[in-house]
Amino acid sequence: MQKFSTIVFALALSLGTATAHAEDAQCSTVRMADPGWSDIATTNAIARLLLESLGYQVKIDSLAVPIIYGGLKDGKVDAFLGNWMPAHQGFHDKFVANGDVQQLSRNLEGTEFTLAVPDYVWDAGVKSFADLQQHADQFDKKLYGIGSGAPANLSLKQIIDKNEFDLGQWKLVESSEQAMLAQVDRAVKKKQFITFLGWTPHPMNVKLNMHYLTGGERWFGSKGEVYTLTRKGYPQACPNPAKLLGNLTFTLDMENSIMAEVVDKKISFDEAAKAWVKAHPDLLQKWLDGVTTTSGGDAKEAVNAKL
Repeated sequence: MQKFSTIVFALALSLGTATAHAEDAQCSTVRMADPGWSDIATTNAIARLLLESLGYQVKIDSLAVPIIYGGLKDGKVDAFLGNWMPAHQGFHDKFVANGDVQQLSRNLEGTEFTLAVPDYVWDAGVKSFADLQQHADQFDKKLYGIGSGAPANLSLKQIIDKNEFDLGQWKLVESSEQAMLAQVDRAVKKKQFITFLGWTPHPMNVKLNMHYLTGGERWFGSKGEVYTLTRKGYPQACPNPAKLLGNLTFTLDMENSIMAEVVDKKISFDEAAKAWVKAHPDLLQKWLDGVTTTSGGDAKEAVNAKL
C-alpha cells in the first residue's frame, strides 16, 4: 500500500509539473496589440521593457481596433492597453460588458478625445461643433479622422448620418494618425481651416497651437479614461504578467514627455520609454509590487539590470 501511494504521489507530482510547464509555455510570450496610436506605442513600450526584463517574450501586432477586440475575444491577443472610454463605449458594450473580454485595470485618467482646430480657426469663432457649419466652405466640408474602423470615426459618421449640427453634407476623411497630422501641418502652414480628431496625451498638444471643440460630449464624453483589457481567463492562467499589466498606471505628463522625445530626438518608443523609466526609478516599486521574474526572482533587481 505504501509503495502504491508513493507511485500515485510521484505520478501526481509529475502531472502537476507537466501542467506547470504547460502554463509556463502558454504565458512565456505576452501577445499585445497596437492600433497605430502614439500613446499606445508609448505604454506598450513601457510594458515590453518590464516584461522582457522579467524574462517574458513580447509580441506586439499592429491591428485595427475592431480586430483587436475580436482578437481578445478569440484568445489571439492577451492584452490591450488602449480601451479609451467613452470613445470605445460600443466595443465595451459588445465585448467587455458581457464577459467575453476582461477589464483588468484603469491605466490613465483625464484624457480628451474629440474634434480640434488650430488656434487661428478658434480665434475666428469656431469653438464648438455647432460653429462648424457656419464656416462649411472654408473647411471644404471635411472632418479629418484617423484609421478606418476607429470608434471615434464611427462617432463622426453617426453625426454626419444623423445630420447633427447640420453636418449631413460633410465628408469624413479617414487615414492613419500620421497622415492626418501631416494634413494638419500642411493646413496650418497655409493658415487654412481644418478640423481633426485630437486627443491627449499626444505630442500634437505640444507641437500644435490647438483647441478642442465643445458640444461633442454626447459622442466623445468630456474627460475620459483608458483601461487595460485582457482575454478572458488571462489573469487566472498567467497571474504574474497579468499582475504587472494590472499595476501599470500612467499620467498625461509621462506619456506626453515620452512621445515628445520620440518626435524631437527621432528615437524609437522603446528607447524613449527606457530613458524615462531609468530617470524615474520611484515608479518601479508600484509597478512591480507582487511581481517576480519568470523564475521567481526579484523583479526590481531584474529591471534595474536591464536599465
